[in-house]
Amino acid sequence: MTKLSCCLLALAAAQSCNAFVAPGTARASDVRLDVKLEGRDIDGVLTPTNNFVLIKVADIEDETEGGILLTGSAKIKKTEGTVVSVGPGKTHQESGLLFPMPVVAGEGVVYGKYDGTEIDYENGKHTLIQDSDILVKYAGGELTLENADVVSDNVLVKVDVSEEETASGLVIAATAKKGSKPSTGKIVKVGPGRMAANGEIMTVDIAVDDYVKFRDFAGNEVQISGEEYAVVRMTDILAKF
Repeated sequence: MTKLSCCLLALAAAQSCNAFVAPGTARASDVRLDVKLEGRDIDGVLTPTNNFVLIKVADIEDETEGGILLTGSAKIKKTEGTVVSVGPGKTHQESGLLFPMPVVAGEGVVYGKYDGTEIDYENGKHTLIQDSDILVKYAGGELTLENADVVSDNVLVKVDVSEEETASGLVIAATAKKGSKPSTGKIVKVGPGRMAANGEIMTVDIAVDDYVKFRDFAGNEVQISGEEYAVVRMTDILAKF
């Protein structure tokens, strides 16, 4: 038997075996061989540990809503993206209970400006953040107030940007006052609460439509459909009215 005949017989045998592979079983041709992390080939896929989340970062905006092209440092770097994979969660130091992760693969998230560790993965910009870095999560391609949700004991506040009048009669917006940020507003979304050591969820004593006063500079700003909101932790809320 010639060498060519042997090769053909081996190929036919391999194809015959693949024809009887059980459904859902990975074949040799399905194994990914082109996964790269920071420019180097790695085996398998990148899997977050503990309470870390792997995010595919949204593309940088190089054009304003009015059609003005942005260049260089003027380009808007987004701190949002799509969840690629999540870790198993962190365990409570005393009880050993596992804290469930608040997001799943495919959901969109907005996170803090200075949060996360950026990496180059699969030839694209990604970042690894902790679940506590998540400000807002949402389903669907675009963030709206209707599909936005907050996690843990966070609340989403529509900040009060009411105008104030100076002694000379000049009207200024609250957001324009030097050295200050809006720290009052109306609750529009409430998180499920924080998990206690025994695994029970401790709900927050705040409801939608409540007005609250929170610590100055405590809220993380989030833009949703052109409106300004703040994500505030329950521990930073001073009073409600």
